[in-house]
Amino acid sequence: MLQTTTEDAIRKQKVSDLRAKLGFKAKNEPKFRFYTLYGHLIRMEVLEEAWEIVRRNGGAGGVDGVTIDDVKRRGKKEFLEEIQKELKEETYRPSPVKRVYIPKPNGKLRPLGIPTIKDRVAQAALLLIIEPIFEADFMDCSHGFRPERNAHQAIEEIKKAVNAGRQEIYDADLKSYFDSIPHDKLLQAVEMRVVDRKVLKLIRMWLKTPVREEKGKLVKSDLGTPQGGVISPLLANIYLHWFDKFFSKISQGKATLVRYADDLVIMAKRIGIDLVAFIEGTLEQRMKLEINREKTKIVDLKKEGSELNFLGYRFRKLTSTRVMREYCHVESSQGAVKRARMRIKEILAKKNNNQPLKKTIERLNKFLVGWGAYFHKGYPSRTFSKINYYAEQRTIANIKGRSQRGYRSLTGQKWSGVLKKLGLFRLTKGYYSHA
Repeated sequence: MLQTTTEDAIRKQKVSDLRAKLGFKAKNEPKFRFYTLYGHLIRMEVLEEAWEIVRRNGGAGGVDGVTIDDVKRRGKKEFLEEIQKELKEETYRPSPVKRVYIPKPNGKLRPLGIPTIKDRVAQAALLLIIEPIFEADFMDCSHGFRPERNAHQAIEEIKKAVNAGRQEIYDADLKSYFDSIPHDKLLQAVEMRVVDRKVLKLIRMWLKTPVREEKGKLVKSDLGTPQGGVISPLLANIYLHWFDKFFSKISQGKATLVRYADDLVIMAKRIGIDLVAFIEGTLEQRMKLEINREKTKIVDLKKEGSELNFLGYRFRKLTSTRVMREYCHVESSQGAVKRARMRIKEILAKKNNNQPLKKTIERLNKFLVGWGAYFHKGYPSRTFSKINYYAEQRTIANIKGRSQRGYRSLTGQKWSGVLKKLGLFRLTKGYYSHA
């Protein structure tokens, strides 16, 4: 066991050192184009680290039906040696991507592409190699799907811009962004840094891989990178990085861009016609993307009752009655609260009463802890109180509904004591501030 732990540590360090060298080279030579990367991709320590990424992320199997557990039973070593052999001999070919549909909060369905475990490992291996190269170029305005960056940083940047007086906001919505990226332009963006023929061939194969719909039909496309692919978020960021660069040149610090993957807002003291023309012209004409006009809007926080909803949070300009000054009020959006209530109701639904109460409370706590960890930014106290009250009332109703006479052991006890005894989690600002 100790030997395995030591081997894992050595492997991780080797891959970390390699990534650091690639990132250092890219950072110090902004115009350098990497032409010998494929040899790094097929190193066994890189493939092993790629497997660990895929294993931790979990998820269902692809079109071949092979799951992560299947690979474990068969043996990781044999599985990775097979991938390494195919990559070395250049016989590797990706399987079709399995298409599934998952429900969105608005009731619609979002398509998700599921590559096979083998393809996910190959993609993760390439991600480990090229991610540090492009990370050296990415700008501070980009926060989504990047190492050591997250939604909370994007939220802080919006708050800072509002407090600095940039209260007119162009709130953009890109229509089906991941499914509409033009392959030729995306590959041109990749080639600005990577010119290794074998690496480019791999990326091209993944982009061209047909999607197998639920009814078995194979669909090919010259657009998009399937949501669900390990390397798709990086490719999506590589393409929109060029919008970040174009915007930085024309804004000259007079406007703030905050982007989380394809969710983006532009903030200024005034969103003029010229700025709107540049944004829309760049995205639609130059980059061949489509702006959803129904959802894209200009929000003016100076107007009473106006608010920006972004990444599950809402931003408003309010006046503090204590010190009589304006500030940016940040809290979870009404939509986020509504979805939380629906999830709590689902966990505590009567149809789930065949599970032990302790198990149900554990499921509920897991949700509450995760929800609170994300929505603790800004001023969450009022929202937390509402969610706590709703969770408590639904839990009490669940307990009462477990039998006609309820739980005899709870007779005569106050519900607050009962819920505490059961270990029901309560959202508190302080808990997350010190976590």
